[in-house]
Amino acid sequence: MAELRSTKGEPTTPATDMYPRKILEYMEGFLISKTVFTSCELGVFDVLLTADRSLSAEEISQAVGASLDGTQRLLAACTGLQLLNTHWVNGKVFYSNTEQSRVFLTRSSPLSLCQSIQYSSRTIYLCWHYLTDAVREGRNQYEKAFGVSSKDLFQALYRSDEEMVKFMHLMNSIWNICGRDVVTAFDLTPFKVICDLGGCSGALAKQCTLAYPECTVTIFDLPKVVRVSGEHFVTEADQRISFHEGDFFKDSLPVADLFILARILHDWTDERCIELLCRIHKACKPGGGVLLVEALLNEDGSGPLTAQLYSLNMLVQTEGRERTSSQYAALLAASGFTNIQHHLTGKIYDTVLGHKET
Repeated sequence: MAELRSTKGEPTTPATDMYPRKILEYMEGFLISKTVFTSCELGVFDVLLTADRSLSAEEISQAVGASLDGTQRLLAACTGLQLLNTHWVNGKVFYSNTEQSRVFLTRSSPLSLCQSIQYSSRTIYLCWHYLTDAVREGRNQYEKAFGVSSKDLFQALYRSDEEMVKFMHLMNSIWNICGRDVVTAFDLTPFKVICDLGGCSGALAKQCTLAYPECTVTIFDLPKVVRVSGEHFVTEADQRISFHEGDFFKDSLPVADLFILARILHDWTDERCIELLCRIHKACKPGGGVLLVEALLNEDGSGPLTAQLYSLNMLVQTEGRERTSSQYAALLAASGFTNIQHHLTGKIYDTVLGHKET
């Protein structure tokens, strides 16, 4: 039998001998996501944290109010995902949290991702059911997923107080983990008066005040977001953080040395981005700047995979997309900013800094 060769003349593996390991992993990836979502929703990791000792499947099932059979299968899957440790005593298995689960998957942890996971499970996951429609139509799928009009993006995102609080918790958990990296990617010491546009829960503003003791931060956001942030997230102890209510496309922006747009521009088309950046350039003090915080795509579009997937998520949920550093630089330059630089943090979110000439 003749040897199979590729178009480049190299030997290839016969199709009958191939095993589609990667494809099978991708096909079943949602099973992993839902296992994590369900474990957090039931409070498996919280029960183990509170107990402060290893627990049996029987004890965990009783604590979370679930069937023993279902709990045993869920715990086995979490063990396989290296989210739980197992300990055998007299032929019986007991479970405990791994260090990562204790830190990131318990509700009481300051670095908890539970709220973010809940938002992924109950909002993003439902939108992604209509990904095929989003790709075909080139627009977000809020109307199909939730029965609400998506003409006003943030009316759809904040369609109820409950949904708004979930989204704010999502932002809070992200910046509790990634915030310090992005606010220290560049030395922001020269910027004393900072405005965090769309600052939401104030988590990034808090990271700024921790990193730069001489700065003050104004969170500019919609009135209802400001109200909820003051009720749930920012306290009187955060004395260097203040609020300014408004719509950044319509209302006057406060004067500032630095404007921060964290995960803002990826929500919008290029035209809307330039519209907003021009408004910022006008309000920015001479010698000031604007800091963009986004998941940057490689210039050739080859990755990172996370940013590529996030760009699909922007299609499903918003009007925008993820971009390369040069694409953001072009938007900044078109709005009057100069001396544009970018910095890769090595984590999910990167930064782009543009300056206003003196």
